[in-house]
Amino acid sequence: MSAKGKSFRSAMEKVDRNQRYQLEDSLKLVKETARAKFDETVDLAIRLGVDPRQADQNIRGTVALPHGMGKTVRVLAFAKGEKEREAQEAGADFIGSDELIKKISEGWLDFDKAVATPDMMAAVGRIGKILGPRGLMPNPKTGTVSLDIGKAVREIKAGKLEFRVDKAGIVHVPVGRASFSADQLIDNARLVLQTVLRAKPASAKGNYIKGVTVATTMGPGIKIDLAQIRAMAA
Repeated sequence: MSAKGKSFRSAMEKVDRNQRYQLEDSLKLVKETARAKFDETVDLAIRLGVDPRQADQNIRGTVALPHGMGKTVRVLAFAKGEKEREAQEAGADFIGSDELIKKISEGWLDFDKAVATPDMMAAVGRIGKILGPRGLMPNPKTGTVSLDIGKAVREIKAGKLEFRVDKAGIVHVPVGRASFSADQLIDNARLVLQTVLRAKPASAKGNYIKGVTVATTMGPGIKIDLAQIRAMAA
């Protein structure tokens, strides 16, 4: 068996597949299952009892992780005039208007998030087919289209994340890295879960939270106790 296979088997042996762990215990355990040479991302997978095909059940939102994600996020700001200065002072990595739109239309995508002022959206819409599929299109619902562009940039730099339910009814949200302390992961994960719980649509029937699993990039999934998660909604 390869070293990689032995490493994964060793990580699997730490996890009881039949047990649903308390949130705190699962995030302490997930650190023990990290086995890669790089600093693995810790990801929450939340399976929801919704139908994403229904507009009012297409869950999406944002959350500002109290301890961030432990990496530098490259933010592009579509802005003109005074708003360019605001974006620059807030720490945006790339700032501009038509010249950036042209650059992106030619294939440049060397950034992680994009924000825009409302007056720029007509022009940004021309590259929507490029930005949209990559999750980079500014959107007022997630706060990435804002007249207060400085605030939008600062929030993303501080660890604000977007989330959206996929076609299978699952929300995937990173809550930190394996190098984070267990307490940092717990704080981040608790806020993510509370935010997703608050996003429950009135039309959702039955159990809203059907399953929650945490795992590192290369590690096994660890199931979290649903009773504890549902109690957060109280």
